[in-house]
Amino acid sequence: MALHQPTGRSRLGFALAATTMLLWGVLPHALKLALRSLDAPTITWFRFGVASLVLGAWLATRGGLPRLSGFGRTSWALLAVAVLGLAANFLAFLVGLDLTTPANAQVLIQLAPMLLGLGSLAVFGERYERLQWLGLAVLVLGLLVFFASQLHALVADLDRYLLGSGMMVFAAVTWAAYGLAQKQLLRALPSQALMLCIYVGCFLCFSPGARPGTIPGLSAFDLGVLLFCAANTLVAYGAFAAALNHWEASRVSALLALTPLATLGFTLLGSALVPDLVHREAVSPTSVVGAAAVVAGSMLVTLGRR
Repeated sequence: MALHQPTGRSRLGFALAATTMLLWGVLPHALKLALRSLDAPTITWFRFGVASLVLGAWLATRGGLPRLSGFGRTSWALLAVAVLGLAANFLAFLVGLDLTTPANAQVLIQLAPMLLGLGSLAVFGERYERLQWLGLAVLVLGLLVFFASQLHALVADLDRYLLGSGMMVFAAVTWAAYGLAQKQLLRALPSQALMLCIYVGCFLCFSPGARPGTIPGLSAFDLGVLLFCAANTLVAYGAFAAALNHWEASRVSALLALTPLATLGFTLLGSALVPDLVHREAVSPTSVVGAAAVVAGSMLVTLGRR
């Protein structure tokens, strides 16, 4: 089976991956606000529904709707993995976020790009050089330090934190499976057409459990937050799919590991500007060291190749 190869337009791939990283950095705060008025399946159903409608209309005007007539059994199986992986990731992340905090969620979910990078080494034959392996070790050590520190700091609410952390690990595994399947499917479909197939599939997955009747009763502010979450889904995942087309998956995954830094930055900014909506998180010095190691490790993985 022939494997997908990036176009080599590394600057464009970097810009697209950075866009995804920033959008994912601010997303947990928006989702935390959305969870005050809606349940997780309904939020996820709405996000995928809006993304499907907007992207589908845009592709229809450009004659770019996906053509699946040439799909073989392998492509259909990969599409099923991508749909189920992303659907499970979205739901598990929301449930885990509800049980913990945005910063905790974003640091722990960095298992996802790490697993995607390792999967790319095995599946697509990408290579890490010695400095990149060192970066990966630093990243893993940082995750362990952060997790251990948070366990110590949150001993009063340990069961809730452990359950939320377990959901984040599950979200990371399913996201890595989605990312690997999506990268191979780029041989069969353009990135935006592929994302439309995945969005529609995820929308159908959540339709039975969604409660759309609760949305009309939202306040203007809560509806705006929900629309922002939907727009974030459309732009961030569209940029991610395009980044995989132009840049190696291992490098894309390494840059996405910087997302906790963006989340912490948005936390500080939001708590200063709108303290009633964004609460400053109590992060111990040891946790900060662990998060910094995650960022440093991801940078080594990104920049460690000649």
